[in-house]
Amino acid sequence: MKNILTVAITCVCLIGFNACSDFLDENPKSSLTAGAFYKTEAQAQSNVNYLYRTGAPNKFTGAGSAYIGPFSSVTGMLTGYFTNSYEGQELVCKYSRELTRQENTMTVSSTMDGIWDDCYKAINVANGAIMHIPEISMSESVANQLIAEAKFFRAFNYFSLVKIFGSVPMPTEPYESMENLYLERTAADQVYSLIESDLKEAVEVLPAATFYNNGNRITKYAAAMLLTTVYMQEGKYSDAVSIVKTVIDSSHALATNGDLGLNSAYNKIRSTDGLDESIYSYEFDDAISNGGWWPTYAFSSSATAIFGTYSIFERVYGPTNQFLNVYEANDLRIQPNQFFHWNYTNPNTGKTWSSEVAGCWFWYDEEALLSSGRSTKDRDLFRYAEALLDAAESIAQSQGVTAEAAGYLAQIKARANMEGKTAAEISSDLQSLSKQAFIEECWTERLREFPLEFKIWDDCLRTKKFPVISTTEKGKVTYVDLVGAKNASNATFKESDLLWPISLNEMQRNPSLVQNEGYSE
Repeated sequence: MKNILTVAITCVCLIGFNACSDFLDENPKSSLTAGAFYKTEAQAQSNVNYLYRTGAPNKFTGAGSAYIGPFSSVTGMLTGYFTNSYEGQELVCKYSRELTRQENTMTVSSTMDGIWDDCYKAINVANGAIMHIPEISMSESVANQLIAEAKFFRAFNYFSLVKIFGSVPMPTEPYESMENLYLERTAADQVYSLIESDLKEAVEVLPAATFYNNGNRITKYAAAMLLTTVYMQEGKYSDAVSIVKTVIDSSHALATNGDLGLNSAYNKIRSTDGLDESIYSYEFDDAISNGGWWPTYAFSSSATAIFGTYSIFERVYGPTNQFLNVYEANDLRIQPNQFFHWNYTNPNTGKTWSSEVAGCWFWYDEEALLSSGRSTKDRDLFRYAEALLDAAESIAQSQGVTAEAAGYLAQIKARANMEGKTAAEISSDLQSLSKQAFIEECWTERLREFPLEFKIWDDCLRTKKFPVISTTEKGKVTYVDLVGAKNASNATFKESDLLWPISLNEMQRNPSLVQNEGYSE
């Protein structure tokens, strides 16, 4: 039985929120106040456990709908390289791909309402934990770890908010009364300062263990990866180098290829939980919280006819053929049944699915699709591959192209190489690149390594560059300024496309808020 999910997850009952005994069996306790609900170690543990299942992590992992993926998948559609085949109903996908969210603020706002509410709900619970746990009679080491986990999740949620909305209100204490309920937006640099502070403290306190050897709880290395991502988003590459090296030097490691087929590293990542490559994963469990519709995202709608376990299949985040040209022909990741696939035969029935556009093999879940109808595969938020790419780019950005930076990038490229070229040989070639060419090679390798982990838009925001993938030459990518560039759906990026609109419901509730430029109030 998995670890976090076996513990009851209990919400704090604060203004506007209900308490619950676990995330499947809501049991409102509206008479409880925050002070009343932080009396014992068990209560503190339950509230911190709740943070694992709400807010920012769900924006990457939630698969509660058959027709639309988690919110981070929608951000990828801004590039035009990914589409939702059901965008006629899921209009936020269509308006994102067409870069027309500004004139459709009302429609998009319903999505943003959930993002805002969920992240602030998590922040409120984290604030309560940080404030009240020191008042509880309990082991100091346990208390410090719970507070560090709460700070990790507060930082994670604020980081999500600031990337999505820009400056946002920044409460640091729990809402326990009606006072100071409606705050003005805090400047983004101040929000980033709090995020950095929280994560630095978390790195110092949390255990130096792999995620799966730490009871599936947040570790020093998960906090270090998030802090690295924050530093890179801010352009603080020297700071990123220092912190990411703690991950590089850890016991985490890349998954290796047993062969270049179904025992490849990518198929291991797809099918196996507990790999040393996993730094932080979102946990799913058959008995308590399964993975929802994830397995159905691997196919187009015609797959309904070949399976009896799910009633709906939809290509909610389908790559365009232009995006797939990011891979060179000898790249293992573009071969069938690695990240993508075009044909599949159900081994139980002999029925065959085929498609002219790529399905997402990375989400194929054999047990769920062929027998149980319930996915239990965990979803990685951070992998060791990302630590290597972060280190390679951050060193190049701050120090230039070094043998160390080239060595990190070469490990990723060697694992994907089908011609037996070693990491040492690839590293030697990389060291001949100019600084900018090497950095762009890091960016391109991120596109190739994380096509279905929803990293693409954050990288566009961070670099302020748009990757133009050649339609004729495999593997060729050029980078142009993001604002003014045309996305893959031929829509032109505006400055206002870099942020999302604040929910109109929230604008009505909080008169202190000012809407983001270009969107309706």
